[in-house]
Amino acid sequence: MAETVEDLTMQYEEDGVVVVKELDKVVLSKGAWATVLFRYEQLDRRSGDYKEAYSIRRYQKSGGEYRQKSKFNISSRKQAQQLVEALGQWIED
Repeated sequence: MAETVEDLTMQYEEDGVVVVKELDKVVLSKGAWATVLFRYEQLDRRSGDYKEAYSIRRYQKSGGEYRQKSKFNISSRKQAQQLVEALGQWIED
């Protein structure tokens, strides 16, 4: 587990194969509760190709380590764009 927000990652390997490649992350909040937005690629085991996706994850620090408490996966560019547009409209109101 990670001791700092900067150490949090989605990168994941299984049997020497990278299943989830973390491409980028943005720390949205820090503290006892941290929120991180990840951009990543996930391996499609059937095709062997990687598919880009996004995830917002919440972590709680307990015992000196961050533990994931919740997540929301944004599964496509279209869904990400819809989220950006909706938030943009709400912020302008």
